[in-house]
Amino acid sequence: MAVQPPWGEDQSSPENIISRFSYVIGGMSFMPLIGVPFGIIAAVWGLTKWNKGGKLLVLIALVGISITPITYGILGYFAFDEVGGTYDKGRANIAKSQLNTVTQAIETYKVQNGKYPKSLDILEASLPKDSFVFLHDPTLVDAAESKFYFYKLIDKNSYHIRAYGRDGILNTEDDVLPDQIKNVGLIANYTVK
Repeated sequence: MAVQPPWGEDQSSPENIISRFSYVIGGMSFMPLIGVPFGIIAAVWGLTKWNKGGKLLVLIALVGISITPITYGILGYFAFDEVGGTYDKGRANIAKSQLNTVTQAIETYKVQNGKYPKSLDILEASLPKDSFVFLHDPTLVDAAESKFYFYKLIDKNSYHIRAYGRDGILNTEDDVLPDQIKNVGLIANYTVK
């Protein structure tokens, strides 16, 4: 004779037991984003078998589904809110690399046209359609505020370019400057007025 659990129902019969497969589906809900549909399926499955062990399956599914907003909330914090964190440093490294590429494009423009471009709009118009020269500042966190790097033609033989940095304000610690290159018109350590 089978021992009945203290809460009453005989769960030893096959129609009263939730299959292991349903728990596998519930466990898949712990995968961020793609686990949400599996969590919904497991939760519905648990609700249909509520009195037959479905309560645990619903609990597993709901905890698994909650992993998605928690994970993306943490990633969002590190990507957009944490000042000076890994993502800020990564965006600064990208900006420095891009600024060095833009400097080469500016020098190429001078060789082809005999003068430096007056603005980055003019430089952009001169670039090939599928160019790998990126003129938009990646250090600005607000995606709605896509801006070109700061560029200033100082005189006919020199120019300055920099990334605004996270704060979007020039002449602050988070500005990113290109590497100084000898024998070109770039003045890297220029104080913007």
